[in-house]
Amino acid sequence: MFSDVEQKLKKKNKILFSRDSACLQELKMLIGQQKRRTLVMWALDCAQAPLALFEEKYPQELRPRMALELCDAWAKGKIKMPAAKRAILDAHAVAKEIDDSVYGALCHGIGHAGATVHTEAHALGLPFYELTALVFKFGKDEYQEPVRDKIEYYVRRLIYWQENIDKVDFEWASFLLADNRPNKEKLLAEKNKFHRPPDEGR
Repeated sequence: MFSDVEQKLKKKNKILFSRDSACLQELKMLIGQQKRRTLVMWALDCAQAPLALFEEKYPQELRPRMALELCDAWAKGKIKMPAAKRAILDAHAVAKEIDDSVYGALCHGIGHAGATVHTEAHALGLPFYELTALVFKFGKDEYQEPVRDKIEYYVRRLIYWQENIDKVDFEWASFLLADNRPNKEKLLAEKNKFHRPPDEGR
């Protein structure tokens, strides 16, 4: 289940998970089935844990929190995309400035969580980076259980929001109300499947 992670660890990659990671296939499938509002609530919800961890170590650094707050405001139609986009880029910038593989990965994950407001294709960015942070934190011999637990958490929270999204009690930005628009993550999966060489996946 983690063979690709082991390979990326050996290569000293900065991100250890991808859309092809075996451990993420159930989550990827579920993400591809959701309407955008569900994924926005899921991503902003799940990003609270990495944000809390980040702020424990870097309490004076507020850019990741600002990114989530402005993306929440964007989802509610209170601000326009440019302000939220700037905040997302600022969250990613923190990762480069602190030169910390664990907490830098958390910053990238938070940035992708916020960017889920823009497109469903960013939703998996949170798991890619938060799970990478877990591997770096626990090390190559101890990461598997915490990573499994976190993936199960992602799935549980996504199912929760799938079942409760219509009970959310606030006004959405108009662009998030078009539930008939195709899910970009699903389109991406279909495109990749279509273009995959015939000998792959057998």
